Amino acid sequence: MRILSAIWVARVPALAFVVIGLFWGSFAASVPDLKAGLGVNDAVFGLLLLANGTGLVTAMWAAPYIDRWLGARSLQAVVALFALLLPLPGLVDTPLAFAAVMACVGFFSGLCDILMNARVSELEASHRRPLMNSSHGMFSVAYAAAAFWTGLFRDAGQPPVVTLTVACILCLIIATRLFAPIGQVEEEDGAARGMPWGIVLICGAIVLAAFMTEATVETWSALHIERTLGGDPLAGALGPVMLGLTMAVGRFGGQGLSERFADSTVITCAALMAAFGVATAALAPTPEVAYLGFGIFGLGVSVIGPLGIALAGRLVPPMHRTEAISKAAVMGFSGFFIAPVLMGGVSELTSLRVAYLVVAVFVLSAVFLVFWLKRRVGSDALSVARG
Repeated sequence: MRILSAIWVARVPALAFVVIGLFWGSFAASVPDLKAGLGVNDAVFGLLLLANGTGLVTAMWAAPYIDRWLGARSLQAVVALFALLLPLPGLVDTPLAFAAVMACVGFFSGLCDILMNARVSELEASHRRPLMNSSHGMFSVAYAAAAFWTGLFRDAGQPPVVTLTVACILCLIIATRLFAPIGQVEEEDGAARGMPWGIVLICGAIVLAAFMTEATVETWSALHIERTLGGDPLAGALGPVMLGLTMAVGRFGGQGLSERFADSTVITCAALMAAFGVATAALAPTPEVAYLGFGIFGLGVSVIGPLGIALAGRLVPPMHRTEAISKAAVMGFSGFFIAPVLMGGVSELTSLRVAYLVVAVFVLSAVFLVFWLKRRVGSDALSVARG
């Protein structure tokens, strides 16, 4: 019941998380077809996905201004524009056009991500309870559902543009429900203190460790199952589906854990679980074992990014909340720069198995980062005050 209550409290920004999940679930499960349509190898495809990271990073600078300019309509307008772009990756057939489309998609996806996380952080502050994991759980549910229907469409011979268009229509409908007033902050609440950049940078690095590994596994899991392990298109789509479902379970479960344990404890255990899971997927002899590994990874990595973003919003003066979240989020988004190049390059030089083992090492960095943050701010600050 606590999970349902948290979802209800954050129901408006949670719908924006659904929008992001619908696109990225459809996209991830369509990667084998999109890559084949472009006629490029792993390394080049990784470089093309770098354009998405460019758009995401650009969104960091624009989000606070758009938030102030459009106010309560900011999230609604951004989601509507984002939705209109969704079919485009399935319509282009040249590498340059694909890169341009992904840059635009990344920009609006990044804007939506920053604004919806800011709204959830404001609700956490006003209700004095953690809400971030349950909201991110809605992304995971939508991601899994979209990946599953994309697998069914692919198995029936439908091109990526069909599933991406379905996502577009659903997202436009959701946009009509996204009127989200901005929480009011009194000037004196934050006037005495500036932005604590050290804390923001550590929180951003935690988000980076989560988002980079999450993006890597999301984007390349179908290809790993189909190419490395010999699965068919539906079997490949089940990789992202497993990841999305277990991330949903992890985030909804993490909602309860965040109300009982310090965030440092939750992040540490989650990072260890995620590393074990992705290593299992890397070494899997069959698709079934890979699904198990992706599932364990999803349970672990699911809570790391949301908690990193929540900490960034919680540990700064209220008047700096949106800016702090945008900075921490963009550090996480930079994983979309690193992940495609790292995964594509390592895969091209060695194999997808080796690339996934590199990911396992990277996610473990969250353990060291959270202890560094704990030493700076103290244990009490890493838990939401309960009212």
